[in-house]
Amino acid sequence: MKIGVPKEIKTNENRVGVTPAGVEALVSAGHSVLVQNGAGDGSGFDVQEYYLAGASIMTTAESVWKLSDMIIKVKEPIAPEWPRMKKDQVIFTYFHFAADRTLTEAHLKSGATCIAYETVELPDHSLPLLVPMSEVAGSMATHEGAKYLEKIYGGRGILLGGVTGTARGKVVVLGGGIVGLNAAKKALGMGASVVILDASLPRLRYLRDILPEAEGLVSNRENILKHIKDADLVIGGVLIPGAAAPKLIRHEDLKTMKPGAVIVDVAIDQGGCVETMRPTTHKDPIFLVDGIVHYGVANMPGAFPRTSTIALTNATLPYALELANKGWIAAVQQNEALLKGLNIISGKVTYKAVAEAFGLHYYCPKALIQTMTRNNDFGGLIRFGTE
Repeated sequence: MKIGVPKEIKTNENRVGVTPAGVEALVSAGHSVLVQNGAGDGSGFDVQEYYLAGASIMTTAESVWKLSDMIIKVKEPIAPEWPRMKKDQVIFTYFHFAADRTLTEAHLKSGATCIAYETVELPDHSLPLLVPMSEVAGSMATHEGAKYLEKIYGGRGILLGGVTGTARGKVVVLGGGIVGLNAAKKALGMGASVVILDASLPRLRYLRDILPEAEGLVSNRENILKHIKDADLVIGGVLIPGAAAPKLIRHEDLKTMKPGAVIVDVAIDQGGCVETMRPTTHKDPIFLVDGIVHYGVANMPGAFPRTSTIALTNATLPYALELANKGWIAAVQQNEALLKGLNIISGKVTYKAVAEAFGLHYYCPKALIQTMTRNNDFGGLIRFGTE
């Protein structure tokens, strides 16, 4: 299979889809890897490293997209990349379709097969390709929130851990998943007082065992309002796989909060769990609404691209190899986790939460693949692998 790794072009996105070590593994398995010149620069991976790993170096993104059977990226293709997508091409990346109708429609129109990192799901309901970036984003959320509590940014001027003779800052974490867990750990490490709100009692029991210093409460409207009103930092780490995040903090709720409090909404990739939040960038990360500092950077791990790229490749490479070795149809038929990653096939939505978000027809991926294979709608491109 010909596998393409284009340079990321989203604002301040310095990660790259595959490390040189990942390229070497793909090449050793018999595949061709086409890497755009400069794709790894932001993560500290020189083009020579990719060349020595066996990649073919392409001078333009157009060449990478045109010649590749599968594209491996970090972030969803954005508008300048949409014309480069082609029918039957596999795109393997983070998409977060349910938060963006225009993005979804562009990929439906392309005819590509879209396999989303964020919905690849194991039998225990864990999300192996979301975990590494959630770990980075959760840790970052507390650090970024602590920074923007500085008065110069419009924050309250509160040091989260306090000092001798002063009160500790209060951090409220919405969601006790991987993001919330890592955010809470960092906040506790900084000496803050931490409250975690989650809808799952089993998860709260787990969090109580591993983070006994934090207070864990059931996430409901009453508890959210009670605790955000005296919070210095609120971190939104809510996740419903493949679906838009629920709006847990409404516009009117901001008036109950302390002026200069900070909200970091890690759920912004899924549309955000704060009604007043909008996507921001690393270059311009914050804005104020009703005196509350809002941080909505949609690609937080991009601030630490080398760590993030290595962590992401560690997680995605086994799945990329499976897709390449077997061809995507055989791979998803044999691996239920990858099957759940299928969001779009040839202009049809195959992930229920995405279809529901926009009132689109949902196609069962198993049934759709069987029908399209029987009708030869894939043009014979069922297997690309080396087996």
